[in-house]
Amino acid sequence: MAVNPKFSAHIHSSEYTGQKPPHTLELYLDFVCPYSAKLWKRINEDVIPYLDAKKPKQVEIIFRQLIQPWHPSSTLVHESALAVEKIAPEKFWTYSDALFKAQKDYFDVNVVNETRNQTYTRLAQLAGSVGVDPVEIQKVLHVADKPDGDSYNIGNQVTNDVKFITKAARQVSAHVTPTVFFNGVMENSISSGWSLEQWQEWIETNIV
Repeated sequence: MAVNPKFSAHIHSSEYTGQKPPHTLELYLDFVCPYSAKLWKRINEDVIPYLDAKKPKQVEIIFRQLIQPWHPSSTLVHESALAVEKIAPEKFWTYSDALFKAQKDYFDVNVVNETRNQTYTRLAQLAGSVGVDPVEIQKVLHVADKPDGDSYNIGNQVTNDVKFITKAARQVSAHVTPTVFFNGVMENSISSGWSLEQWQEWIETNIV
């Protein structure tokens, strides 16, 4: 599925020029899912460097955000990534990496006594740690405590983006995390527990 240009920072190969890579690997991940964090770490630290060395410009890797509602903070954390993409798209991938590394800070026991805006404040501070203006992030994420006329579910500046990424995932029946698509087809053989050697074997078989 094509990526809306608005979310082009979700494409790892977006810095490439010229011909589009012939293969696409789409990763549906949730920032507060431990298995998503394992897959992200393997992809980001091992698979991407291997592809760059052995299969340069052959694979376009797309990170698809997939909010899991049984993790109550999931929506807030994903909103923060969308806010970073809005304010500083060049920092989206770096911030996503920081979020996965800090995901335990947003597990149930660490957010249960916070208000929504307090969690946003911590997320804005995390964005600040990777060079994004935390004040601007908070402006995007902030939810007012007064209704807008008759509207009480007023959301924030990325609410419509959340709706879009959720619709996109539902459209392709991506429900659990992680879910991986290869060239538009769900690839159930790929596991978050794979070693680099297992990835290398899969790559050499499929990236031809």
